[in-house]
Amino acid sequence: MDKFKSDGERIYYLWDQYARDGDVEGLLSLYAADATLETPLINAIFDTDNGVVRGEAELRHFFTEGKRRLPNHLVRWHRIPNQFFFDGHRLIWEYPREAPDGNQIEIVEVMDLACDLITHHRIYWGWLGIQHLVQSALTKGNRA
Repeated sequence: MDKFKSDGERIYYLWDQYARDGDVEGLLSLYAADATLETPLINAIFDTDNGVVRGEAELRHFFTEGKRRLPNHLVRWHRIPNQFFFDGHRLIWEYPREAPDGNQIEIVEVMDLACDLITHHRIYWGWLGIQHLVQSALTKGNRA
C-alpha cells in the first residue's frame, strides 16, 4: 500500500487520477477481472437499455469509448480533497454539482472492494447530470 493507509484510500486517489488522465490501463488495474460497473452513461454511450458492463473486455471498451467522448464542458473532476468513506469493504465519494468554477455533472461513486480491487462499481448521477443525459438522448433522437 506504500503511502496509502488503506485500499480504499489508494483506490480513491488512483481512480480519480487515472480517470482524469484518460488512463484506461490504469483504471483497469484497479478492477477485478470479473468486476461489474453500473452507470447511466453506459446507456448513453452504447445506445442500449442496459446500464451495466461486466468483465475486463467490457470495462475496457467502456473506458476507451468514454475517453474518446470526453471532455464534456460539465466534467471538471472537482471533489473535496480527502473526503471519502471507506469501511474496509465499501468506498464512497462525491463529485458535487457546485464546483469552484461553476456547475459540474454531479455524481457519487460507490465501489465494493475485495482483495484490494474493485468488484462492483456503481455511479449515481444527480439532477444536473441526468438532465444532461436526457438532453443528449433527445438531441440524438431528433437526428434519426
